[in-house]
Amino acid sequence: MTSGDTPGMAPVPWFDRVVRVTTYHFTHAAMVDAPRERVHGLLLDLEHYVEWWPQVRAVARLGPDDALLVCRSLLPYDLEVHVHAVSRDPDCLEVAVDGPLSGRVRWSLTALGPDRTRLGFEQQVQVGAWSLVVGSYLARPLLRLNHRWMMRGAAAGVRRRLGTSQ
Repeated sequence: MTSGDTPGMAPVPWFDRVVRVTTYHFTHAAMVDAPRERVHGLLLDLEHYVEWWPQVRAVARLGPDDALLVCRSLLPYDLEVHVHAVSRDPDCLEVAVDGPLSGRVRWSLTALGPDRTRLGFEQQVQVGAWSLVVGSYLARPLLRLNHRWMMRGAAAGVRRRLGTSQ
């Protein structure tokens, strides 16, 4: 049986194309003039993201490893996701994401000297809500732009919060 098959029903030929379109892999990188430990500490403190990352509108702690985030970038849509901590290592912070998007988000931190850190962001998610599946199929370029804007806000917020120029 293929992904578009349902027992007793004929395959849906466009199903596999829609599923591919609704899977997203985003990356972003930024340099921050701060020690890796300071950047790590800032990113680890999820409850205070709203203070420095403009596109994170709300964070509610649900437990030691879980939180609910509400994000909104350029598009007029509040995205509410549940995150669960997977790794808090000094060089890699990772969460599992669930909600209208499911998958994982990872921050990688590479020390480039005592006072410089390369901050990498990687998000691999699938759209689960049918309305978002249809919307993402039609608006994929807008969603990529939306994500770029959100990541620019993150990089600028990290720098501002840590008091660095880059």
